[in-house]
Formats: sequence, structure tokens, C-alpha cells
Amino acid sequence: MRCSRMTSSAERADEAPVIGEFVDGITIPVINERAVRASAGLLFLFGTIGFMTAALTGDFQLLRMFGMTFMLDMMMRLFVGTRFTPSLIIGSLIVRRQRPEWVGAEQKKLAWTFGLVMAFVSCAAMGFLGLSGEITLALCSVCLVLLFIESAFGICVGCEFQRLFSKTKPELCSGDTCTYVPPKRGERHSVSSASERDGQPGELKRS
Repeated sequence: MRCSRMTSSAERADEAPVIGEFVDGITIPVINERAVRASAGLLFLFGTIGFMTAALTGDFQLLRMFGMTFMLDMMMRLFVGTRFTPSLIIGSLIVRRQRPEWVGAEQKKLAWTFGLVMAFVSCAAMGFLGLSGEITLALCSVCLVLLFIESAFGICVGCEFQRLFSKTKPELCSGDTCTYVPPKRGERHSVSSASERDGQPGELKRS
């Protein structure tokens, strides 16, 4: 009986990975990109307020709070689980009425690892390293830029890193950038009309 319980627990662990989740029809662990972008927007808002306060008044207290919050958030995503990370929980609630956009969890793990390193360096710069305020602001600005391009443009740095440096290429990238080939300069996509779609599957046209 005990062995069977241990086996069932192991099976549940396999079905529920720490980073991401399994969805019917997809063989790899995935994460809802819409929730990730919402959480990135929330962190970006907090970070921007702290950054502007530090830049304009010289008071880094709020920016330190953001740095610690960001670092703890990345640590929870990587070591506790995405389903228990507060920013992702809030982000999921915000976009709960939107259709999920499932992306591969592996590239997100790489992006969040990079974010954790950046947060640790920034917090160290504001703490025991005692670096100048200009260097601290420069480091924090890198984190804010990455948050902005994630929330505003849906560009995943982890996908680019995995594509460049990993032997295993990313799957299910945001915006289907893993497989999508954009039109050349001067070309544009046109969408078939409703009557054409009723008669046959819509085709991608270029003109």
C-alpha cells in the first residue's frame, strides 16, 4: 500500500512540473504567455515608480524594495513553482477571460534565471557593494527594459537565448516566432473574406 502511494505521488509530480503545467494536446510543459505578460507589466509599473523616485530625488528605498520583490518573485518562479508565484497569480486573474497562449516553459525558465541574476547584481550594487547611484540605475534600467519588451511587445528574451546558445531549440514561442516566417519587406498579408472561409479553409495570401 505504501509503495503504491509513493508511486502515485511520483506520477502526480511528473504530471505537475514545478515550472509550467501540462495541457491536453501538448507534450511539453507550458506557461500561459498572457499571464506572464500581465505579471511583467505589474512588475514594470512598480519598478518604474521606484526608478523615477531614485533618479529624481536620490531616495533609493523604493527601488530597493522593487529589487528585493523582483528577486523573490524570480526565485519563487524557479524554485517554488509558477502556480504559487504572487505576480503570476495576479496576472492570471487579470487575463482570466482571455484565451490562453501556451508557450514552452523551458525558455521561460532561462529568461527568469537571467532575471534572477540581474536582480541579484542590482540588489548587491545597492547594498554591500556600495556602487554609485548611476551604476545602480543603469543596472535596474536593464531589468526594466526587459520587463517592458516582454509586457508591451511579447518578446521573450529566453527564447532568443535558447535559440542562440542551446542545442535544444525552443518550442511554442510567443507569437509563434519559433516557426513563423514574416513577409518580406514590401509584402503584406491579406485575410480571406467570410464567404471564402465558408467554402474552403482560409489561405494566407501575399500581395
